[in-house]
Amino acid sequence: MRLEYVDIFYSHRFDPDTPLEETMGALAQAVRQGKALYVGISNYEPAEAAEAIRLLRELGTPCLIHQPRYSLFELTPENGLLDLLGAEGVGCIPYSPLAQGLLTGKYLHGIPDDSRVAKGVGFLTEDNLTEERLTQVRALNELAQERGQSLAQMALAWVLRDERVTSVLIGASKPEQLTDSLRCLEQLAFSTDELARIEQVLK
Repeated sequence: MRLEYVDIFYSHRFDPDTPLEETMGALAQAVRQGKALYVGISNYEPAEAAEAIRLLRELGTPCLIHQPRYSLFELTPENGLLDLLGAEGVGCIPYSPLAQGLLTGKYLHGIPDDSRVAKGVGFLTEDNLTEERLTQVRALNELAQERGQSLAQMALAWVLRDERVTSVLIGASKPEQLTDSLRCLEQLAFSTDELARIEQVLK
């Protein structure tokens, strides 16, 4: 990378074949050697995350951030992970908050030629574009329009509604996509009725 150090070094996935003490020890060593300023973890389940956080604290290199996949269509972090991060004071920066573009409204009228699905890039495939899923996207898009937002803006605002979420990682391929996404900050609040509608759509 031609860098003297990186700002943050992640253990991107839990490795069941390697002792966690060894993995966290390597992260702590990277900081001690000046190769990284901070360390974090990504895609760890709550139990493994709790142990990793404990080990890093004992090693004198606190876990700064956890990076989980989290969106309206991926709610797994709500099953204990967000509670853990809140209790431990570890930040949370979700990735794929727009579900690989599914929550941008891009696929409301078919598959665009320049989309990830058309190009076969990423985890989203044509098989994911079921009628059931597209019905959910249409309902969410309708609510977003009522809120005066694009679907992407509402999806990002929904992830950011939780105070335990520090920020979100936005994968924009065009400047205008980034500009649109950043406007989510203009309307972050959700009413009780809006949250109930979203929950009903996702059932």
